[in-house]
Amino acid sequence: MKLILIFLVFFAFCFSTFAKEKSFFDEAKKLYDEEKFEESKFLFQRNIVYNPKHAKSYLYLAKIYKKEEDNSEEEKNINTTLLLDPRNEEAMYLLIEIEIDRSNFSKAEELNDDFKKICTSLCDKISSIDRRLKEFEKKDAS
Repeated sequence: MKLILIFLVFFAFCFSTFAKEKSFFDEAKKLYDEEKFEESKFLFQRNIVYNPKHAKSYLYLAKIYKKEEDNSEEEKNINTTLLLDPRNEEAMYLLIEIEIDRSNFSKAEELNDDFKKICTSLCDKISSIDRRLKEFEKKDAS
């Protein structure tokens, strides 16, 4: 009987934690879409407390930091997203943009090669990346 009671308490705890996780992320995403970035940032961070491996929360935090022009926090959250989900196209694209803006074109080319391998939904971005990298090559050659 005690074993059943312990199992039910454990199951209820796990379920409530999952429900909180889901509601924090969903509410944060809703606020993000409404451009309420401070409120959404708080909820994304709260979601990470309950689920530190939730890659989408880190990605949205990176987007918020990009809007706030906090480059170090943006990059840190993009790198965490890619650590948790190496095939995340959006995070890879954002990191490529950062490297191009830094004029770190060798790293951008390396990331672009990886991006081409994983691309399924953002493949249209490849041509703009290639164009920006070729513009640099032309400037560098002259």
